[in-house]
Amino acid sequence: MASFEFKQSVSIDKSTGKKAGNLLQLREVIAQASEESIIHHTHRYFLKGHMLEYTNDFAEWTGESLGERALAEHLSNIDPYDYKEIGTLRNELVDAVDGYLDQFPNPKDALPGDEFYLGETVTFIFPMGIRARNLAEFLTAIKYIEERCIYYHFYEARIRLAGGIDDFSRWFEDALGEKDIAAKIRTIDPLMYTTEQIRTLIAGVVEEEVRRNMEVIQ
Repeated sequence: MASFEFKQSVSIDKSTGKKAGNLLQLREVIAQASEESIIHHTHRYFLKGHMLEYTNDFAEWTGESLGERALAEHLSNIDPYDYKEIGTLRNELVDAVDGYLDQFPNPKDALPGDEFYLGETVTFIFPMGIRARNLAEFLTAIKYIEERCIYYHFYEARIRLAGGIDDFSRWFEDALGEKDIAAKIRTIDPLMYTTEQIRTLIAGVVEEEVRRNMEVIQ
């Protein structure tokens, strides 16, 4: 049986030197941005550790700095995990801005110093020296590992793995044959919870099964 090896990602943000002061410029910034930049401003938004009104940096800037609330909500409703290709996600973002500009072709400018700055992330991955061989060991580990470990295995895995699934549910199904646990974890919407809430939800699913197994043994 393959044990689960907990890993952690450490990210270093860097500037690309590109910025936007209005929606026309933002549209061009998104269209020309690298895939890593798109990921940085959409998927890694969840590393902020608390729930915000919007779900990606593009939406937040559009709503907070430009006051374009309708477009911000549209951009925020775009779930990055619905797209297997980052290029497709980019096109969806660009289409949303284009549609808004068709209706409002004279966008306002952001105040000086409040422009959108395009960034990227350099990510380093390393093992934490913690492994789980069964449900009980996993339950103990998931309660105490660092938040970035949760992010790496639950959020970032959806970019790495085919089918957009997380590392946790894949291990439960493939290594332990725990299809019910895997299914429950996969129903957790990554857009609806912080990483700490994700930890609590996963721990609850696993603990429920551990308790059930103890009752069967008795």
